Amino acid sequence: MRRQALGVGAVVVLAAVLDALCAFSRFHTLSSGTYDLVIFDQAIRSYSHFHLPVALVKGVHNGFGPSFAVLGDHFSPILVLLAPLYWIHDGPGTLLVAQSVLFALAVVPLWILARRELGVVAAYAVVLAYALAWPVAQAAVFDFHEVAFAPLVTAILFERLSAWRGPVPQVAGGPTPRVGGRLWHVIVAAVVLLSVKEDMGLLLAGLGVALAVRGPVRARLLGVGFAVGGLGFTALATDVIVPAFGGRADYYWTYGRLGADPPGVAWHLVRHPLDSLHVLLTPDTKWHTLLWLLVLGALAPFASPYLLGVVPLLAERMLADSPNWWGTVYHYNAFLVVPLLCAGIDGAARVTRRLGGSGSPAGRRVGVGWAVAALVVGVLSVPAFAFGGLADRATWAQDADDRAAIRAAGVVPDGALVEAVNPVGPRLTGRTRVLLWDRIERDAPWVVADVERPRFPFCRLADQQARVSRLEGEGYDVVFAERGFVVLHRAVTSPRLVAPPSPPCA
Repeated sequence: MRRQALGVGAVVVLAAVLDALCAFSRFHTLSSGTYDLVIFDQAIRSYSHFHLPVALVKGVHNGFGPSFAVLGDHFSPILVLLAPLYWIHDGPGTLLVAQSVLFALAVVPLWILARRELGVVAAYAVVLAYALAWPVAQAAVFDFHEVAFAPLVTAILFERLSAWRGPVPQVAGGPTPRVGGRLWHVIVAAVVLLSVKEDMGLLLAGLGVALAVRGPVRARLLGVGFAVGGLGFTALATDVIVPAFGGRADYYWTYGRLGADPPGVAWHLVRHPLDSLHVLLTPDTKWHTLLWLLVLGALAPFASPYLLGVVPLLAERMLADSPNWWGTVYHYNAFLVVPLLCAGIDGAARVTRRLGGSGSPAGRRVGVGWAVAALVVGVLSVPAFAFGGLADRATWAQDADDRAAIRAAGVVPDGALVEAVNPVGPRLTGRTRVLLWDRIERDAPWVVADVERPRFPFCRLADQQARVSRLEGEGYDVVFAERGFVVLHRAVTSPRLVAPPSPPCA
């Protein structure tokens, strides 16, 4: 057991190092953004001072006001667990380390689950496949998000569910050994999962359907509870809790082609199934993402009802109008990597049981063979995603523009209120009050702008240049200018922190 513990620990360390390298390569080269790293940094800092998770940058830019708490954006109360880390080190680097460690810790329950179902050798292959999984790499390289908690909590839920349901006898007709699983373990894990984000209720509902379609009565009853409770929680969090914290229930509604609200979308799916299928599968970006997700489990998820668990979350994304939700670039797929691998473990275990169990020669070959296949998929995916660039020196090299941006940030004094261009904000947030430099006049005393490269959320480079010209005309002095980065200062200002959000680009 000690040797196994050391082996699992080594995989945890490997995963944490890989994820941290991805995160800090981006931070080092100023590829991190005020949206979203500064948002979470400000929120966790506010938690660490025993306040609501106020994110000044989010509230001001999106028109909610300077006292806006991110619980009105996404209901993710689990983030409060990170607050004590800010007593040790106050800054966005803390979040990047914490996310890397949280991703890596999912290895432990995943290994326990795979060992129980398929054996030790297969378990090592599965957790190595997870450590190399492209959705985790993409999430690690895209700043910080609440998804940091999702793989760990989801893995605990599936492991506890497996322990509660108990192992199927390895020999037909043989005794079923007792296990330590308790129903309350499963329920607690499910409740914690709901605290990660409001749409985790959809994942829980999908898992509930998977439990309800087959298995013993007690599992089916739990499945019904998960399905009803998951959907009910998502509706409650979206329509009641988020607005109670100053947000809007429809803020992320992006299903205009299908309907104006969830009942309207559901009715469209029933009345127009072919059109709904067309929306689900076009454009080709959606197929590309779905295929990459399905091969994560080396096809074994198709042998498990747990595959149904990911359907609601996938439908939430693929039916949306927002292209950002369809692809493989951002962090959204990291919510699905553990459910897919757990479905693969369950599917492979079902096949091995038909062959006499994981203790039989045929069953052992199938279990290990599937796990190795999943690991091969993970290895082959490395060059196509974030891990593939870690060995490239260019990934880590700061160019002249990066160094100029760092020097520009250094001009702003500690404690100042500053409007910062998107990539500079993370360099300032640990010691200043950061706003996003956008198209609305904020009248902050300090502004860090960029007049040579198009930057979010401006529509055109000419808009950025015109914005700087207006600031100079309003009495701002240029105190730094290098390679297009401009720092402006005006001594006496009355910041306008309550204003309409920036309008969308035409």
